[in-house]
Amino acid sequence: MKMHSVAALVLMSVAGASAPIVSAADKFDLGKREYESNCIACHGADGKGGAYVDFLKSTPPDLTQLAKKNGGVFPVERVYSIIDGRQPVKSHGTADMPIWGRDYQAKAGEYFVDVPYDPEAFVRQRILALVDYLNRMQSK
Repeated sequence: MKMHSVAALVLMSVAGASAPIVSAADKFDLGKREYESNCIACHGADGKGGAYVDFLKSTPPDLTQLAKKNGGVFPVERVYSIIDGRQPVKSHGTADMPIWGRDYQAKAGEYFVDVPYDPEAFVRQRILALVDYLNRMQSK
């Protein structure tokens, strides 16, 4: 295989990993998948509290009210930082929530076993998809 072919393959695989897959029959929603995989137990399917809420030290926020509580603007940067969790956010207090950035970073290593990759791009793609999904959950 020629070097430029390998580079093209890597670029295609990275581009494919960062873009949702859309078919005529079904639209893949990475943000929804991430929410259902990682958030639903504590935050619930509707974002207002899940099955684990009674077992948590603090009650998770109503995720449908984030924009409303921020003057009608969805707080993208704050939500991203809280989900990532690798950098302490003073306004968030203690890290009661799992550090998803670290979890996604580990998953990147599993996903890209034999291919050069940027783990931060993988982490950003997952978190941004989740942030987008949370933004779409906001009450009108």
